[in-house]
Amino acid sequence: MAYKLLIADDEQDIRKLLKDFFEIQGYRTETASDGREALEKAAGQPDLILLDINMPGMDGLEVCRRIRDHVSCPILFLTARVEEQDRISGLMTGGDDYIVKPFSLEELGARVAAHLRREARAGKKESLQFSGELVIHYSRRCVYWGEENLGLTRTEFDIVELLSMNRGQVFSKERIYERIWGYDSEGDEAIVTEHIRRIRQKFRKYSDKVYIETVWGVGYQWAG
Repeated sequence: MAYKLLIADDEQDIRKLLKDFFEIQGYRTETASDGREALEKAAGQPDLILLDINMPGMDGLEVCRRIRDHVSCPILFLTARVEEQDRISGLMTGGDDYIVKPFSLEELGARVAAHLRREARAGKKESLQFSGELVIHYSRRCVYWGEENLGLTRTEFDIVELLSMNRGQVFSKERIYERIWGYDSEGDEAIVTEHIRRIRQKFRKYSDKVYIETVWGVGYQWAG
């Protein structure tokens, strides 16, 4: 299977140049035009990230800092900065390498190939989703706010998993109960309400943002 690269740069011409170059080499590519889009697409677990430092809003250093504990792939900074401290800062935030603009496509291609050859990550990739500072690790069955584990119970995580993996879909209490507890389980839908309340309470310790939205008269949906 072809390696997947995430190319994050606010300059459209550079994104297109790199996308065309690497796809000709047989890679699959995704692109992001700013830091927030790069953060979102990093959840798709690329094999390597090319990350411009000088992006508006959330720059590449901040993107790297926020994803590094959750994404293990190599991160190569693309930078117009040439000061030694800037390069050190990039590596200290979790970057694996950097290349200074303007750069040679052949050199960049060689560095990407070298990092992928050396990359020997054990086990399968994490399945996860970013929603701002909130990070859902599906394979670990944990939810984090930054580096802090929210401590969801098994059932609480089951509900978060169901809703977050079906974003935009509204689930009634009855349907949630059937999906989590099973059709033959004893109990009533009030237990769903209580678990949703507890999940929201744990989320509110870190943020006022509404992650599980009530659709009145229908049920709940993930709004993260």
